[in-house]
Amino acid sequence: MRIVFMGTPEFAVPCLQKLIDCGHEVTGVFTQPDKPQGRKMILTPPPVKELAAANGIKVYQPVKMKDGTALEMLKEANPELCIVVAYGKILPKEILEYPKYGCINIHASLLPKLRGAAPIQWSVINGFEKTGVTSMQMDEGLDTGDMLIKGEVEIGENETAGELHDRLSALGADILEKTIIALEKGELSPEKQNHDEFTYASMLSKELSPIDWTMSARQVHNKIRGLSPWPSANAKLNGKTVKIHKSVLADAKGNAAGEIVEAGKRLVVACGDLNCIEILNLQAEGKKAMSAADFLRGNPLNAGEKFE
Repeated sequence: MRIVFMGTPEFAVPCLQKLIDCGHEVTGVFTQPDKPQGRKMILTPPPVKELAAANGIKVYQPVKMKDGTALEMLKEANPELCIVVAYGKILPKEILEYPKYGCINIHASLLPKLRGAAPIQWSVINGFEKTGVTSMQMDEGLDTGDMLIKGEVEIGENETAGELHDRLSALGADILEKTIIALEKGELSPEKQNHDEFTYASMLSKELSPIDWTMSARQVHNKIRGLSPWPSANAKLNGKTVKIHKSVLADAKGNAAGEIVEAGKRLVVACGDLNCIEILNLQAEGKKAMSAADFLRGNPLNAGEKFE
């Protein structure tokens, strides 16, 4: 089958690799334009572009999708099917309808829950016990198309969004393979989404980072792991911002939200319900991330001090 792949970040890489490994004719890869990254703002290609180039696949990087340029590129690649995985651009109707079999999206949630840009992170922040990957026949809406095949996973109590990302990325490649096999055999059974059940996973920003210590311990813990590795949860300690990368729920009680309950062998902080979290990994301004034990050796704290 002649396939065009559309994707950009690391999450999409295993899906493209699966198409290559399965011997599909990938006639082109659409990905976002190269962007400057790092302190030196070096122009850097997306991970999907790097994989495509390493396999001799032609890469297309249209800036806009609705001015006709992208459609001409698609016509040149002449696919029977488009696979879309975290591309980061909205596809207009003429592109969705061009391939014989349309466009199939691999989405990192159990639709209709968590449509939108950041389903992995919000599944953790919201305290979901399970999530998964859904393949979907794309339409003009935002993740509103008919569902094709799903795969489900449990979310670990202490699993970070970064860790879950890697598991769902691998699962997405397996779901993609199953979807294409079913398509080729004529065995797909599209299922309409119940639009009354949808939830929205908005894009992340650094504005989400500050911790509200009046939330329950579980809510604070979920926020810390849901924002790891980016944009990272943070809090003020002695007037300086500290990023908090990893935590667990602690078997301790406090007296006030943000109060440091223990600061010896472990760093334990009370939350709004007076239950506590233990901070395992954190990062002071201008420093590298480190364990709480290492942090406390260089920054001695006392029980009774407070995070803001």
